[in-house]
Amino acid sequence: MLSVDLCVIGAGSGGLSVAAGASQMGATVVLVERARMGGDCLNFGCVPSKALLAAARAAHAMRQADRLGIERHEPRIDFAQVMDGVQDVIAEIAPHDSQERFEGLGVTVLRASARFVARDTIEAGGETVRARRFVIASGSVPLVPAIPGLDAVPYLTNETLFDNEQKPAHLIVIGGGPIGVEMSQAHRRLGSTVTLIEKLTLLPKDDPELVEVLRAQLLAEGIILLEGAEVTRAERSAGGIAVSVRRSGGEVRVAGSHLLVALGRKANVDDLNLAAAGVAHGPKGVETDRRLRTTNRRIFAVGDVTGRFPFTHMAGYHAGIVLRNILFRLPAKVDDRAVPWVTYSDPELAQVGLGEAEARARHGSVTVLRWPFHDNDRAQAERDTRGFAKAMIDRRGRILGASIVGAHAGELLQPWCLAIAKGMRIGAMAGLVVPYPTLGEVNKRLAGSYYTPKLFSDRTRGIVRFLLRFA
Repeated sequence: MLSVDLCVIGAGSGGLSVAAGASQMGATVVLVERARMGGDCLNFGCVPSKALLAAARAAHAMRQADRLGIERHEPRIDFAQVMDGVQDVIAEIAPHDSQERFEGLGVTVLRASARFVARDTIEAGGETVRARRFVIASGSVPLVPAIPGLDAVPYLTNETLFDNEQKPAHLIVIGGGPIGVEMSQAHRRLGSTVTLIEKLTLLPKDDPELVEVLRAQLLAEGIILLEGAEVTRAERSAGGIAVSVRRSGGEVRVAGSHLLVALGRKANVDDLNLAAAGVAHGPKGVETDRRLRTTNRRIFAVGDVTGRFPFTHMAGYHAGIVLRNILFRLPAKVDDRAVPWVTYSDPELAQVGLGEAEARARHGSVTVLRWPFHDNDRAQAERDTRGFAKAMIDRRGRILGASIVGAHAGELLQPWCLAIAKGMRIGAMAGLVVPYPTLGEVNKRLAGSYYTPKLFSDRTRGIVRFLLRFA
């Protein structure tokens, strides 16, 4: 029997942050992980996908070099070498998340599956662990739909995609969310034919106005988009795999060499025996309050398993909330007002706070500001003026949300994250002094446009003429 202050289940972003923080602040900690240290983000998600996107971006830049007066040419792509490079990136980062590092911090690491046997006890790999507090950080797994025939054909998910060293001749992607969009564009730029199938519309959780800019880019690159389309069957074909797709115009058959299922995630709770611990959970994940406590007050949950915003950065944020509750007995609570997310396509699409539709629904009258990249000098200098920034402002000038589609949108979004988190008004952003020429000027110009109607009005001109008489 191991008796400790804290037991963390899952060594992904959230679990590692909790374990490291608690151990370094004096708690005795057991960390349980049945698969790879680093979890989904390091091994199957954020890290490898961005490494693959970087390779794809380099290939695309060679094809587009003529826009800068440089001879363009079709790159020679060694797909296996690209994938080896992706694995190299994982290997470079892995030591930070390794078992050895955490044992060096004083954490007891058990490489096994965890299963609750009581409200305060788990079993893992032949060990029994009793803890004063638990944190469930078991993450999520790919959601695989019940498509007839799918179980009889080879298919990829994000957990297997980056082990594939054979370039797909024709990649069929089911799911037009962030994973589907990013991997569709990456493979297209690396030389594959790509068909992307989405039951609803592309990136249905994002602002349609911004998504349209990205849709146009995907189509321009030759990605075949089938929106409003449902896959009804999968089967083997002479070339590999075929799927039947139902659309408003009838049913079509799409044949390809590889199939990627990218239909989202589901909470990874099936083997935890949560009933024995008195922890309630549903289709979206483990039920928690705003302090991230489950229905068993000794047990907390963080990250994807909670069903709240399945992003690595949110798992890290959750870890901080839980540490304050467990170690310092502070009633810290989750604040979801300034949650950012980014689709790392080209152009990138980023959002924080309320989108336009949600802002209007909640606040009624809102001011919507827009500023195009076309009017930014740095964007002109780099010959990439696609996209625009958008902000939603309430009647008092308070910033409700911001959305950006364009180059480096994820980086440009960060001042808006701070502004919304701190309840700032649009004047704070408009008053910034920013270096020239930078893409960051888009944010300042966008904010400044809030004042344009009043600043250059007939009333203002009248006041200025009056004051000049006494100059």
